[in-house]
Amino acid sequence: MTTENNEKEEIVDQVAPEIHEEALESSDNLTAEQKLEEDLANEKDKFLRLFAEFENYKRRTSKERIDLFKTANQEVLQAMLPVLDDFDRALIEIKKSGDEVMLQGVELIYEKLKSTLVAKGLEEVAVKVGDIFNADFAEAITQIPAPSPNLKGKIVDVIEKGYKLGDKIIRFPKVVIGN
Repeated sequence: MTTENNEKEEIVDQVAPEIHEEALESSDNLTAEQKLEEDLANEKDKFLRLFAEFENYKRRTSKERIDLFKTANQEVLQAMLPVLDDFDRALIEIKKSGDEVMLQGVELIYEKLKSTLVAKGLEEVAVKVGDIFNADFAEAITQIPAPSPNLKGKIVDVIEKGYKLGDKIIRFPKVVIGN
């Protein structure tokens, strides 16, 4: 029996290292597979974050481009505002002179200019005498004693018209307030 036990031990000694090596390899393979799965999960996470950042970039740049198109001609329109003011003053003076032919000609040119600017997005800020003063939509030049009690804190006179381009005010109306 001792020889039989010795033979069994020799067989176990020969087979045991092979089994032990296979067990080590399978545990190494398992950890290697787990490492690969972790790496894959990390790369997927990086990809999703990069994709989300790219989508945000596209959205932001398209919004900026739309805003740029809306206000691209802002400088030109602002440069034209003094010309509109001059036309307003000229129309008042021509009406005083009584020259109907000149008045019609100037009104025609004024309306053509105004309609062109409106087509480009320019709008007049609606402020009139008697409105309650709102600092968000008008600029107070000065305060004077109110001509009547109902004009206290309200607009008494509009010195200069205001204009906006789209939703953005490019020139605030200049007004006089009664106190």
